[in-house]
Amino acid sequence: MTTNHLLEIKQYGQSIWMDNLSRDIIQSGELQNLVKNQGVCGITSNPAIFEKAISDNAIYDAEIEAGIREALPTYKIYESLVFADIRHACDILRPVYEATNRLDGYVSIEVPPTIAHDTQATINEARRYYQEIGRENVMIKIPGTEAGLPAVEQVISEGINVNITLLFSVKSYISTAWAYIRGLENRLAKGQDISQIASVASFFLSRIDSNIDAKIDAKLQRGVDDISVEAKLRAVKGKVAIANAKIAYQEYKKILADSRWQALANQGAKVQRLLWASTSTKDPSYSDVMYVDELIGQDTVNTLPPATITACADHCDVANRIETGVTEAYQLIESLKDPDINIDIHAVMDELLIEGINKFVQPFQSLMNSLEGKVKLLSPV
Repeated sequence: MTTNHLLEIKQYGQSIWMDNLSRDIIQSGELQNLVKNQGVCGITSNPAIFEKAISDNAIYDAEIEAGIREALPTYKIYESLVFADIRHACDILRPVYEATNRLDGYVSIEVPPTIAHDTQATINEARRYYQEIGRENVMIKIPGTEAGLPAVEQVISEGINVNITLLFSVKSYISTAWAYIRGLENRLAKGQDISQIASVASFFLSRIDSNIDAKIDAKLQRGVDDISVEAKLRAVKGKVAIANAKIAYQEYKKILADSRWQALANQGAKVQRLLWASTSTKDPSYSDVMYVDELIGQDTVNTLPPATITACADHCDVANRIETGVTEAYQLIESLKDPDINIDIHAVMDELLIEGINKFVQPFQSLMNSLEGKVKLLSPV
């Protein structure tokens, strides 16, 4: 009998979530099977995932027609489709939520990416999404932008579960962790329970390597005179994202040791786990499970697209590696400052955050346009 390596990973304190959701996998029983038999214990979604799920898929047509009959605007039809899928997924994952005492069993949905730089609009939409979806195990995704973090603090203080997304730099992760802590402190100061709230900090991986690898390839293509310089450049390729994540985990441990966190933990607060996101390998020369194998460790989550779930179940090499090679991780990030490499990691992270928001805004707008077309097509003449 073959081993399902996804189930092995749980033994090391890491939860596997799936980065995908559609009505097809809900209605076919596929999601139920993944949860019951394959070790998947949470779901993440984003506008790109819903664009793929809804565009050119007749499974949603009856509900779109119902929205037309009610004279709903397009964005309300969109919400009716997506909220229904989120509710069904939450119901499927509810047993996991209960069995793990609210550690897992969450389904994440992102507020509209078009408001990523508007704090109050983000707060308003997070409240509305949480209330209208009406499931305890829904997690509202808020981008880790400068405007997003005050929103995180506020909605955490109101008892709303939050997935802070689009984190690239270690600095942004630290800011996110403290926003969560301040939110809990504010809630506790009002005499309210903090033991029922969960949060994850979604730290992105493959996009970092794709960006830096492209910069290295450009340098190599321009040509280098010294073979030692070429070796330095090649030594960095495909290594920065994992090194960056390992350093973030060390910062997580420092925060856990802080007296402010300890005071909250004593009141029943749950740790904000690091969630590894963007975990599909973009370069075919790299292992298709490198962002899983290298980052298995206690109190973490890895959210995988379906292809990576299949690959990992088949051939992940499972071991606790989150704290191996930490010294080398710091050295690798420091090496980017070497004049022969000369890559500004902070500029890369800023670039990736802007690009990341655009990668959610574009499919969101594309989906709205696609839905508008469907509304016209299905509307009675």
